[in-house]
Amino acid sequence: MSAESDAPRVSEGESTQVPPQQSALAPEPEAASKAALTTALKENDVGASSDLVKEGQELRTVFQDPVAFNVKHPLYNRWTLWFDNPGHKGSSSAKERRESWGANLHRVVDITSVEEFWGLYNNIVPPSTLPQSANYYLFKDGIQPAWEDPANGNGGKWSIQLPREKHRSQIDKLWLYTMLSAIGEMLETPMAESKLPPSREEELVTGVILQARSNYYRISVWTRRADEWDVEVPEGEPVPESVAVGRRLLELGRFFKTEVLGYPLDAKVGGGFSSEVEFQSHKDSEKKRGKRSLV
Repeated sequence: MSAESDAPRVSEGESTQVPPQQSALAPEPEAASKAALTTALKENDVGASSDLVKEGQELRTVFQDPVAFNVKHPLYNRWTLWFDNPGHKGSSSAKERRESWGANLHRVVDITSVEEFWGLYNNIVPPSTLPQSANYYLFKDGIQPAWEDPANGNGGKWSIQLPREKHRSQIDKLWLYTMLSAIGEMLETPMAESKLPPSREEELVTGVILQARSNYYRISVWTRRADEWDVEVPEGEPVPESVAVGRRLLELGRFFKTEVLGYPLDAKVGGGFSSEVEFQSHKDSEKKRGKRSLV
């Protein structure tokens, strides 16, 4: 695994040996990561690749050893982790930081398997210790984490803002669950475990973002569409494609709030530096206006 010099990472720890069939992952991350593994197995005829296994060596999955695993399960999509910290070069204003955004963006690593994801996760700085103005971007292969990318231009984002000090102990877990739900394609098919992910032409999610600021953290799920969902369709008439997409966006947001972030659907979480779970199109966000739709 290679990383740009400015991208944060910590040294690799020694592997923990555990008995076969016993997981070294905490229960909640293990359960979440199995969503990614299940999707990988469904979408790949070969399933697990044991190219890393040496003769006479015991097979070790990521569930048995999150560091020294030797079996890989391919993901449905290839993902790329990006990082930037535009504030660390001493830019004097927010405008200058926006204008120099692209120059500060670093492509850290590509992820093609469940095991590669955990190898990455075990060797980068967690969000709780990131400096203010730093950002992680986990996007599908070939998609830049920018409004200007064609995959994002007509889209939007579900996001939540959380006070930094109050949520410092929780942000690592919330970001982990967001990433796992993305690479496991759970955001694409919320509340429908038996369904396969949509075709790549129908996929809504383009990436997920973690932003660390002086007073808050923000987690966002970016989508390639921003259709309305509160459109009445006369009974008996077919649902227009745009409305169907809008309803998928709504279900995605509900899943993000309840299954990923862990809030009751009707819970009010805004106030102070906190925001509700909100959706806004990129075009409206760029113009600093537009309706924000609450879950």
